[in-house]
Amino acid sequence: MRTLSVPERRYGLALAILLSLLGLTMAAAARQGPMAVHGGMALVLGLLLAFALGGALYDAEPAPDRTGRYYDAPTRFGIAMALVWAMVGMGVGVWVSALLYWPEATPALPWTSFGRLRPVHTTGVIFGFGGNALIATSFHVMQRTSRARLADAVSPWAVLIGYNLFCVWAVSGYLMGSTQSKEYAEAEWYADLWLVVVWVAYLVLYLRTLARRNEPHIYVANWYYMAFILVVAMLHIVNNLALPVSLAGTKSFTIWSGVQDAMVQWWYGHNAVAFFLTAGFLGMLYYFLPVRSGRPIWSYRLSIVSFWGIVFFYIWVGSHHLHYTALPYWAQTLGMTFSVMLLVPSWASAGNAIATLNGAWHKVRDDATLRFMFVAAVFYGLSTFEGSFLAIRPVNSLSHYTDWTVGHVHSGTLGWVAMIIFGAIYTLVPQLSGRTAMAWPRAVEWHFWLAVAGTLVYVVAMWNAGITQGLMWRTYAQNGALAYSFLQSVMAMAPYYLLRTIGGALFLTGAALCALNTWATMRGTAASAAQADRPLATVPAE
Repeated sequence: MRTLSVPERRYGLALAILLSLLGLTMAAAARQGPMAVHGGMALVLGLLLAFALGGALYDAEPAPDRTGRYYDAPTRFGIAMALVWAMVGMGVGVWVSALLYWPEATPALPWTSFGRLRPVHTTGVIFGFGGNALIATSFHVMQRTSRARLADAVSPWAVLIGYNLFCVWAVSGYLMGSTQSKEYAEAEWYADLWLVVVWVAYLVLYLRTLARRNEPHIYVANWYYMAFILVVAMLHIVNNLALPVSLAGTKSFTIWSGVQDAMVQWWYGHNAVAFFLTAGFLGMLYYFLPVRSGRPIWSYRLSIVSFWGIVFFYIWVGSHHLHYTALPYWAQTLGMTFSVMLLVPSWASAGNAIATLNGAWHKVRDDATLRFMFVAAVFYGLSTFEGSFLAIRPVNSLSHYTDWTVGHVHSGTLGWVAMIIFGAIYTLVPQLSGRTAMAWPRAVEWHFWLAVAGTLVYVVAMWNAGITQGLMWRTYAQNGALAYSFLQSVMAMAPYYLLRTIGGALFLTGAALCALNTWATMRGTAASAAQADRPLATVPAE
């Protein structure tokens, strides 16, 4: 509250009251079921915010020179929420992984089943952990590279609080059995509409801040963040076009049908990987890697060429998920072709990042934070090569519907996405806390090795599991019948599933160390951090 002026507190109070009214309307209209529960959540959250803002309405205003400083309080909150969701999403992931090895450990409760917990894991990690990290770092990067304070002080909080409310609605809905059954888009219609409102506010805030910049040049990291914001909005709206059965009920039906629905879903699904899990995090990489290494990006021109290559090629590749289906053959081939072509701009970004470290390898050796970023760039290059390879139709016939795909996804999410997030967090948190280093420097080193070991154990286990599955499913006996039953292929997975659980547990342990280290670093430093915020100055952008 100390960072808001009295007019801003009044504006925030009005928004909190509107949120309470929305929640009350939802709960009263639905009366029971997930929508009623979610309305109650919105009502309680709105009332808590209203009481907090109302109670502090006429407290002392922030320092008059605040407009001459960057606004980092929302970034601190976003990082904290990213780590909270990391614990939730990764913890559930390890649990459901263990259930595949010990299925008898599933309690006799509907919400504990694998089918309900699995989307909690994916949403918690991708949108909760990844999304909060993207929003928080985008606020930080935009201000530093533009030499401009965020356009206002209320919108960042509305975006972050609204976005996290969507995440809570989504995962709690899955536990109650509410789902659209769309990969990475399981939340029901009213949650999707809420996210559109939040995302439009995010886009407007970003554009307003960009328009106020004191730096004429728009740094390339902002190009990637903008692509992430714009294209994710388009993907989300088109894929989630649905007709609710009732405005007072949870259930809805998509307007797409048959093979069109499959095509739209995987146009969305793979481009969620492209623009949520790739473009946004490339923006993170292009800012924090040069900052941490003390080296300018190796080729700025290559970063721009790579940007346009990724934006153009990626949007076409989703149909490679639908090889050997009812999708027209030409559409499958189009997706396969663009997937192979995508390797060029993807490797251009990975190579640009690694080449940036030329002359700074001694820092990579000594600085675990920089090592996180280096490993992220390496895994980005490996994962994009594997993705192009798996899109080729004959390879896809072996890999698809097997755990090889699971290994590929996690080499990207653990090795690329999580690693660059952790590198950014360890760079940002000391600065935002008014410190020179993390509270527990040795814990950063331990985290790095736990993360690398966990990723390698997990990914190698799934590679072996997937190739074994694919080969067993296509092996024929001399009489022309399948040599192995499906049950035999499932039983063959047991050692790989155990290794996956161990790898995931190692990675979760490292993430928990990061959360504790961040808490210890930020604890009690709010006042000093506010004083430590870098002021705006007429010098080149940071």
